[in-house]
Amino acid sequence: MSSAQSNFEDIKILEDKLQGVQLPQELNIRAKAQIERLARVAQSAGFSQEYQQTLRYLDWIVSLPWNKSTPEVLSIEHAKKTMEANHYGLVQVKERVMEYIAVASLKKEKGEKIKAPAFFLVGLVGTGKTTMAYSIAQALGRQFGRIPLGGMGDPLQLRGKSKFYPDSEPGQIIKVLKRVRVNNPVILLDELDRITEEAKADIMGVLVELLDPEQNSKFLDYFIDFPFDLSQVLFIATANNTSGIAQAVIDRLELIEMPSYADEEKIIIGKNYLFQRAMAASGLSASDLTIQEEVWPLIVRPLGFDAGTRTLDRTINGICRKVAKLKVQGTNPKLVLTKDNVRQYLPNW
Repeated sequence: MSSAQSNFEDIKILEDKLQGVQLPQELNIRAKAQIERLARVAQSAGFSQEYQQTLRYLDWIVSLPWNKSTPEVLSIEHAKKTMEANHYGLVQVKERVMEYIAVASLKKEKGEKIKAPAFFLVGLVGTGKTTMAYSIAQALGRQFGRIPLGGMGDPLQLRGKSKFYPDSEPGQIIKVLKRVRVNNPVILLDELDRITEEAKADIMGVLVELLDPEQNSKFLDYFIDFPFDLSQVLFIATANNTSGIAQAVIDRLELIEMPSYADEEKIIIGKNYLFQRAMAASGLSASDLTIQEEVWPLIVRPLGFDAGTRTLDRTINGICRKVAKLKVQGTNPKLVLTKDNVRQYLPNW
């Protein structure tokens, strides 16, 4: 196949995609004009760079979910069941999600739209911020996307770079929307407090636009170069603390504190949540390992106190892996963990 034939096939595919999507009217006119130009450029010599740039740009705009959304699950019972299955405690967060569902349900009955809130989960490492964001998306039946802000050093990573530059590409927001294929996902803005100092002011400026309900209906990515409506996106930001975060950003977020866990709460989380997951992850069945009640305080605090459950999760997984090894070796197929033998199975940190 000649390069000319290949180019015209590419253009035909784009034309078919354009007919199959509902773009904003102005953008649709612009896209048709660019496809016509693309066809002319493809016939001329030395077209390669401009042709590829235009082709890539058009492919992006016809692949975005301009009018596609996920039907939201507005059931308080479903949300409660989902969040309880994934998280112990965290009453304040769960209550706020159920309040949102209640308001959205009443607005829907009246035929009114409700703008999605923007939550800000603040708490120490391991208190469940990121996993709670996943749970909220699951509870609402929304698609989920994550943007790691830790170490981000350029606002163009969020905003995108103009298509006129050779290394141009859309920003992280547009990339997430293309990946989830709907315009109303839950988007996690993870580790808001870990943006690099040199770019913090500029990135905070972009975040204000993202999170402000008066501005985010016309968010402009420099690569796409056309406003995208983000008003139906439910943003969830996380941070270990609020120091260094611009007040203008905090003002546009609903701050919810993620509490540290007491030992008694960790025991419940370990027994009812983490242990079953670790058993499944290690390939063990329920009869392979039993942990006696009096052993749990030793598992919860092998190294001293920490605020979250990450150390606890690693400890339980470490125990399960040791038992899996013994099972495969045939030396101890059914193990009961007691105060007398637990030290043999705790991971060595």
